[in-house]
Amino acid sequence: MNVLSQTDVRFAVRLTPRGGSDRVEGVIDGVLRARVAAPPVEGAANQALLRLIAQELDVPRRDVRLVAVDGVEPDRVLVRWPGLRI
Repeated sequence: MNVLSQTDVRFAVRLTPRGGSDRVEGVIDGVLRARVAAPPVEGAANQALLRLIAQELDVPRRDVRLVAVDGVEPDRVLVRWPGLRI
């Protein structure tokens, strides 16, 4: 059973691999848009996305998963990316 704690948050991300540089473009229709330079090969783009989200939210990389970000309050995410649907 996968139970979220009060400091876990889930949100949708639209990722563009081979996007030139690693950056968050913003929130569109409640979905976080991000680009990474890495190609979508052997998980490289996903790993780059995890590092980017950890850096953006100032949390350890180990706390970010493709399913959820642990140890961060939803309000903290919304301050960073207003309009995100969580």
